[in-house]
Amino acid sequence: MRVTELKRLALATVLSGAATWASGADFDGSKALICATVDAHACDPGEVCLRDLPAGFGVPQFMNVNFAKKTIAGPKRSTEIRSIEKTSDQVLMQGNELGYGWTVVLDQDGSMSMTLVNNQEVLVVFGYCTPQ
Repeated sequence: MRVTELKRLALATVLSGAATWASGADFDGSKALICATVDAHACDPGEVCLRDLPAGFGVPQFMNVNFAKKTIAGPKRSTEIRSIEKTSDQVLMQGNELGYGWTVVLDQDGSMSMTLVNNQEVLVVFGYCTPQ
């Protein structure tokens, strides 16, 4: 196993454990979160999707979600959350940035799924969040 795979596995293990230690109320949109991206897939029309670490596709390793300010921020840029929909088991956030539409779905256990899409490609990212 490569060192980067071991780091990714260790991070995923720690973050998934942190998510289960936190309560479901921590992921209802009432608390600021830090989210780690751990897996990514990039797809173009008519092509086989590629899988890599998120950084391989330019996705930040960590993102801060601030529900009060309606922003998601990485180390280089911040984007406005234009829509937030809360249900009993997830929070769905949507916005757009740099010609992409994006959706982030946060499960009550802290797991995160994210898509970024335009007319030429789709990027799917998975990760975990924990309260700040």
